[in-house]
Amino acid sequence: MKRRLMALSLTLFLLSSVMAAPANAQAAQDPKQPSVENPHMHFWGTDDLSSCWTHFDSNDSSGSSEEGHGSIVFAQGQQVDVSFTCRIQENFKENMYLNANGTIVIDIGTRIFSGDCDPETDSNCKEFTMTLFRGNIEVASEIFPGVSNGWDDEQIRWEIPVNQNMTTWNRSQEEPALQIEYSKPGVEWTPLCVVSDCNGEFWFYYSNNEDGMTAEANFPVINISQSVDPGGEGEVDDEDGGLAGGLPGFGLVAGLCSLALAAVVSNRDGK
Repeated sequence: MKRRLMALSLTLFLLSSVMAAPANAQAAQDPKQPSVENPHMHFWGTDDLSSCWTHFDSNDSSGSSEEGHGSIVFAQGQQVDVSFTCRIQENFKENMYLNANGTIVIDIGTRIFSGDCDPETDSNCKEFTMTLFRGNIEVASEIFPGVSNGWDDEQIRWEIPVNQNMTTWNRSQEEPALQIEYSKPGVEWTPLCVVSDCNGEFWFYYSNNEDGMTAEANFPVINISQSVDPGGEGEVDDEDGGLAGGLPGFGLVAGLCSLALAAVVSNRDGK
């Protein structure tokens, strides 16, 4: 009887630990980390665009430009040549899983003043281009040829259907990064430059801007139990040995519970 009570107590303890895990994890959720309830990644950076970073907390603009944007100024006639990458500020603490049937939506704002390209003479031209990386792996790229270069605020939206290369973003090595590229000639001198500034300029808006520009990326984040296995086996290969539809590590707990129950049966048969 004593052994049976001990085995049953162990079983109840293990089960209660599993049931409590989701609540504890949710209570400890870091607002800078992605989750089902917190899927929006925000953009931040310095005044001169020398550094650009991202995280998932819309209220934490620490270190970011108080002006709400970063900018680079180019001398009159100089090529307006820009290439920078916004990377996650802190590595993910857990893997991020996306809905295989979902869409990543990236909204950024920019303001550009440059000349236009002559396809016959300008070999270094590059239209406004965004590239999404999973760690160092390029997963999507898009060219936006219609972006204004006449010093107008431009809101750009990029919708990316999730494919098999985007369903799992492993922590500490595969966090999302967004690269921005643009290259066009500077504005040549005209009499108007006497009364008007003809220097080239490139702005990139951050999430704390007060100009009404949206600067965020929305990921269709799902719980691991909802993730779709590309191999169709119904299992998710996570680091804790979890199964789709279950909790991470549940296989180990179930095994221990089985041993405890076996001890009860063995005790009954041997009395």
